[in-house]
Amino acid sequence: MKLGFILFDYFPFGGLQRDCVKIARTCAARGHSVTLLTRTWRGDKPADLHVTVVGRQGFSNISRNRHFLRQLDSRLPALQFDGVVGFNKMPGLDVYFGADPCYLARIERTRPWWCRWLPRYRHFASLERAVFARGVRTQIMLLTPQEIPVYQKYYETEDRFHLLPPNVTRRTFSADEQAAARRRLRSENNWPANGRLLVFIGSDFKRKGLDRAIRALSALPAGLREHTRLAVLGQSRSGSFQRLAASLELGAQVHFLGGRHDVPDWMLAADALIHPAYSETAGMVLVEALTFGLPVLTTEVCGYAFHIAKAGAGIVLPSPFDQEQCNAGLVEMLAPDKASTWRVNGLAYAAKEDLYSCHERAAEIIEETIRRKRGPSILAAPAPAG
Repeated sequence: MKLGFILFDYFPFGGLQRDCVKIARTCAARGHSVTLLTRTWRGDKPADLHVTVVGRQGFSNISRNRHFLRQLDSRLPALQFDGVVGFNKMPGLDVYFGADPCYLARIERTRPWWCRWLPRYRHFASLERAVFARGVRTQIMLLTPQEIPVYQKYYETEDRFHLLPPNVTRRTFSADEQAAARRRLRSENNWPANGRLLVFIGSDFKRKGLDRAIRALSALPAGLREHTRLAVLGQSRSGSFQRLAASLELGAQVHFLGGRHDVPDWMLAADALIHPAYSETAGMVLVEALTFGLPVLTTEVCGYAFHIAKAGAGIVLPSPFDQEQCNAGLVEMLAPDKASTWRVNGLAYAAKEDLYSCHERAAEIIEETIRRKRGPSILAAPAPAG
């Protein structure tokens, strides 16, 4: 098959971006020709895929999106793809890989009613409608089931949903390797060998609750707080969070390390993962932590939080979020006896559950969809209104 994969922008530290490339490579390994079309590309381009960078033009998200969609409208017919797979909401897709919550539901929940009259709302609502509206033929791949009834409420979407398993990598490591990682990272950063280390991993600090994590660190009992550090791994604007840490006298204990390619080493070296997100459709980092036996403190709004609860591998904070509960949870996370139990439970769960076959299953769904596609091409779907 000749497949087109479409993504607004690629950067190497985004979960959606990594999923796009991994699914594309899985399809290529199964004998298909895959072209990835995007506006921008940061990082190395995979040698086994064709990457076409269209360019990013416009002064706002809306104008940039519209320019990209016009470019696709003019280019796709000539490329004669057998199928088109999208990783952002847009018209004309055979298959959509969903990593975002329902836009209409989020706006209704978090914005005043008059926001629905704004051009931004009309634009993004039209993109979502192009995928989920009743009568559209796009097949929808999701990582968690929570959003299905939400989309059906707002769009009366038919049963076009396909749930995917998680997509983490199987890990094998010895106790000696883990101990070596702990010693090495502490030594490289000139941190005490016996100090406690928390990790926060993600490329959207605000949505994933970094402020909550910093406040929880500040609230630790004095003796414990002095010997605990927070390593922040991810590519996001950090200024306001650095100022928050400084205002809480944590400037020397909260370390902003940027996007990293050695995240597995940090998971081996850390004592706990803290991920008190405000919103998280899935939260792949939670499942990854299980494969390292890394205890997790998270919120139940995360789609994959149920894995932590089911595994007995940490603490899942209930909604509505309460900072005092988060603070108390972090104290519990750093108790040695609890941490040991959570590590064992996490590793046992990762050994028996299917947390690994997301990309293979996605490739199968793409193949099945294209094979049974009939009638006029949906690539001729109109551009979004607004």
